[in-house]
Amino acid sequence: MQDDWEDKTVVAGDVPVAEAPDGKRAQLVVLAGPNVGEMYSLEGTHTMGRGRNADLRIRGDGVSRQHLRFVVNGEEVRLEDLGSTNGSFVNGERADTVTLRDGDKIQIGSATILKFTYQDKMEEDFQRQMYESASRDGLTGIYNKRFFQERLANEVAFAVRHQSSLSLLLFDIDHFKRINDCHGHPAGDYVLASLADIVVPVIRGEDLFARYGGEEFALLTRGIDAESAAALAERIRRAIEGFPFVHEGQELKVTTSVGVVTMPREDISGGDDLIAAADKALYEAKHSGRNRVVVASLAAAMSS
Repeated sequence: MQDDWEDKTVVAGDVPVAEAPDGKRAQLVVLAGPNVGEMYSLEGTHTMGRGRNADLRIRGDGVSRQHLRFVVNGEEVRLEDLGSTNGSFVNGERADTVTLRDGDKIQIGSATILKFTYQDKMEEDFQRQMYESASRDGLTGIYNKRFFQERLANEVAFAVRHQSSLSLLLFDIDHFKRINDCHGHPAGDYVLASLADIVVPVIRGEDLFARYGGEEFALLTRGIDAESAAALAERIRRAIEGFPFVHEGQELKVTTSVGVVTMPREDISGGDDLIAAADKALYEAKHSGRNRVVVASLAAAMSS
């Protein structure tokens, strides 16, 4: 079931992008819902939905596996609803088949709103830069806390509704203040950026990795059980422990403590619950010696 729930929308096809008469390209911009701010080029024919076979895969309550189709024919772009359960709406009106005009607003599901528009290369680049600057941490290049929190609620809601696996790894750098105090803040920044570079190759493309606080990081991963999540956390911990951190000729000893929680769990119904359970496990890792992985216990959570 989790295969129908992807972090990244994929644009399929390798055909020329449809262009308006003035040379601008047909685009969809996400105005509301998951992936807000992201933009997709329309080229050829695409299906949109949450299913694994959709060309444009998008999450959201009320989105069908195969929800609608966009058909590009020369200068014309047509929207066709594919018999979706909750329908497709263009400018507030339910639409089965409609030719789109620049500026049309498309709603699918309960919260996903797209804008159809034509943009030139400069406008497209600006839109992508705005999206990146709003969702990425400037130092590490990974997602920022704001973006992570926006996505967390939707991920947890989906996992609760479908009783599917969702794991959160919450970890931070042991004795990070000591690094800053002894070696200066540039050394601390080097450690933070390097840690992100270490973790990214270890995780999957669909995993959501973010800088959650000053020296705290969060990794949200779907479709793996508690044992696999713990193994992933241990692999990350070892990779960081074994990395040769060297800043301005000085070797730095860097380790991390990791708290892990996996749902479905009866005590977790929202994002705050998931964060609290992982944070409690992280606290235990810190206070039991650091540089270790602790998996959240359901029994401990229920008794607290």
